[in-house]
Amino acid sequence: MGVLLQKPAVALAFTVVLLSSAAFGQDVNQPASQSRTEGRPTLSLPINCQPARDCWLVNFVDVDSGPGVRDYTCGKRSYDGHKGIDLAIRDLTEMIKGVPVVASADGVVKAVRDGMEDIDVTIAGLKSVEGRECGNGLVVRHRGGWETQYCHLRRGSVAVKAGDAVSQGQRLGLVGNSGRAQFPHVHLSVRQGKTVIDPFVGVVQEGGGAKKCGLGPAPLWSKAALAALSVPATALFNAGFAVAAPDPKVARSGLLAAAQLPSDAPALVLWVDMYWVEAGDQLRFSIIGPGGKPITSKTIAITMTQARRFSFVGKKRKASSWPAGSYRGEVLLSRKAGAGSPLRLSVVRVVELR
Repeated sequence: MGVLLQKPAVALAFTVVLLSSAAFGQDVNQPASQSRTEGRPTLSLPINCQPARDCWLVNFVDVDSGPGVRDYTCGKRSYDGHKGIDLAIRDLTEMIKGVPVVASADGVVKAVRDGMEDIDVTIAGLKSVEGRECGNGLVVRHRGGWETQYCHLRRGSVAVKAGDAVSQGQRLGLVGNSGRAQFPHVHLSVRQGKTVIDPFVGVVQEGGGAKKCGLGPAPLWSKAALAALSVPATALFNAGFAVAAPDPKVARSGLLAAAQLPSDAPALVLWVDMYWVEAGDQLRFSIIGPGGKPITSKTIAITMTQARRFSFVGKKRKASSWPAGSYRGEVLLSRKAGAGSPLRLSVVRVVELR
């Protein structure tokens, strides 16, 4: 589920406290003799998108049973008590266009909720979603006591009802921002009985010893889904130009994506929105004007690990107007080999000034 935490080294989104099946008024108890692996589903992505291109995996299951935070890689790309994964889309404009949430496996719909408003929970307040943190969503029952739960769907988009049989890949609704969420995303939680299962780890057999960092011996994802999700958590997922210091909320609404700006703009500002930057990363901004003329260039040193970071660099206009033509902005993130792997990511935006 997803709520942004404004603290360094803390996961993005304390995504909604998982709405359990019990919260929908259903019994989740399973026979004690039932094998935990019986009917184990093979999961496809719960959203129609291409990870690292138009959606991003921003939070993992917190596999630390105590007060600490640990994802399945032994990293901290989660937050304390997070019971699922969060797949985010770029901004509110994409949410309005509609991004389908789909069934990760065949099953029968157990319970649904719809009608909650899509709004940043920091605006509405936590009490406004108390007991309904999942927002608009549903639970699908699979064989062997397995369940998948889908949270934060867009109001009015839930396309199934309790008792409906659904097939893997079938549309269930649209990505939204309902419940305890600060950005549009879908939260997927997997359970076997009352036990939350990390789909990257799968079922850990009793007596099998402590699992070390990395994938489990039998992850629940299909090969295609696992390959799609095997991308760096760090991402430059959105960028654009503005004519003044940009407000992150405006940028995240999708309203700073203009392809053309006036030549008398008071400033030319290049902004970028990022997931999971790390202390020691270098962020280089450059703006090149018509004819290859450099407008500005600046490198920023990242001093703290952050789940989400918004940065910008700009240049004030000195003449009566900017030269007409195309302006190219590039943001490059580089990470040297250290505790993790070296990384080099970039995003490019072009804007016309007329």
